[in-house]
Amino acid sequence: MICLGIESTAHTFGIGIIDSNGKVLANVIDGYKTKSGGIVPNKAAEHHVDVCDKTIKKALDNANLTIKDIDLISYSASPGIGTCLRIGAMAARSLALLHNTPIIGINHCIAHLEIGRLLTNAKDPVLLYASGANTQIIAYEGEKYRVFGETLDIGIGNFLDSFARELEVGFPGGPLIEKYASKGKKYIELPYVVKGMDISFGGLLTNLKQKIKSGNHKKEDLCYSAQETIFAMLIEVSERALAHCGKNELLLGGGVACNKRLQEMAEQMCKERGAKSFAVPNQFNVDNGLMIAWLGLLQYKAGDRVNIEKAGIDPYRRTDQIKVTWR
Repeated sequence: MICLGIESTAHTFGIGIIDSNGKVLANVIDGYKTKSGGIVPNKAAEHHVDVCDKTIKKALDNANLTIKDIDLISYSASPGIGTCLRIGAMAARSLALLHNTPIIGINHCIAHLEIGRLLTNAKDPVLLYASGANTQIIAYEGEKYRVFGETLDIGIGNFLDSFARELEVGFPGGPLIEKYASKGKKYIELPYVVKGMDISFGGLLTNLKQKIKSGNHKKEDLCYSAQETIFAMLIEVSERALAHCGKNELLLGGGVACNKRLQEMAEQMCKERGAKSFAVPNQFNVDNGLMIAWLGLLQYKAGDRVNIEKAGIDPYRRTDQIKVTWR
């Protein structure tokens, strides 16, 4: 069985194609970018409309397939930016209707975890999910992917984008902050906010804005200090989740998981407690259609079905509201 997955939760429009054996056939990504400011929802949606047809065609060409070879269409139904989600859902419904193909909507957050389980040796990991709007510590317990810790305000990716905007370095902010941080040499003390299993970035961002306006610190040192602080917060709550859940595997997922420094800190923590740390290649950490396709196959094989008339979106549906039928 071959599934084509459509990702459109935020700034990325992605098409992935995979078969039921886990063989990757195609993974094409086209992201909305700006030189200044951050993501503008309607502009991102317009981008998705503009690149939709060519991205699907490129993925099919890369897989050496036609749309008639596709047995299942899956798409990101939740959570995400409504205007962006609608583009992916419309594309999925159009393909399903035109070619009489089954359709299934999936949860973007869970897709990050399942593609990680497929592409690594992780069996039952705690997921450190670090992306644009999402920062959660997730693990499988009691037929659901439970959230054991999360941000109390903004997601880590949004924090990095806002920080980058204040520094006037561009969007997306994560890779740019990482680049400047690699040249930083001085650690500047910043607010460290961990509340039990939860974390907060709002006060830290305000503090950084004040330091930027003061002009007393180098851009590189601010980026270095911000990275060290926020990643230490993430690793602390991740370690606590490993202990609480009695698990010995940590999986990094989401766009921020591409950061090499975060990966280093995760590996070091896991090594010290006799656990294992896993990270997939960057093209599968960032938002992508392949993870949508793979979770679609898992759900479909488990018996999940969606009528095309009810194949909608739910921008606010949480990870822990989904019953896991495939495990």
